[in-house]
Amino acid sequence: MRRSTSLRLLGLQWDKLLFDCIFVLLLFQPSESCTAEPPEHGTTTDTLILCRACGHEVAFGTDIHFVPSRMALSSRNDTSVGGRRIHVQLFENPHGHQFEVITFRRADVIKHWPADRHFSWYPGFSWTVATCPRCKTHLGWAFQPSSWPDTIPNNKFEESENTFSALITDRILREDFASSLLMTPKSFTS
Repeated sequence: MRRSTSLRLLGLQWDKLLFDCIFVLLLFQPSESCTAEPPEHGTTTDTLILCRACGHEVAFGTDIHFVPSRMALSSRNDTSVGGRRIHVQLFENPHGHQFEVITFRRADVIKHWPADRHFSWYPGFSWTVATCPRCKTHLGWAFQPSSWPDTIPNNKFEESENTFSALITDRILREDFASSLLMTPKSFTS
């Protein structure tokens, strides 16, 4: 009985290590490098971020924009081989559930208004739940200034420099990683 418990605990540690390694691979391309200006959308060096549940194109890698919060339980940088860093923050909601998130300037998500000023992880911002437009999976939250009305037009949200989305790391993945998981049968390649 004791050995079984130890093996389960060891398995949980390996699961966490495996998740961390996969996460780094999901969000970074080895060929990326730090540049003064990010590439334009649609270029070959741009990475699509997908909904892990259905594959919907949620954002571009160039839309990642770090928004620091003093409410974060922890914050870490994940670094790719090419040197690009992504800031990941850990938060806890009032129910005790913890989420690691990455903040994006823009993301193709449905925002479920009205925005709520209570329990915001980003002081001065109201939040609303953000879901995938295709499969309705909860992907994270959209944040807007608390001084704004609780419900705003989507185009005002998208056009503002004062808004952002915080997407949950284990609910998104990189398109190039998703593509690498698919294998072509040998009969198709000959």
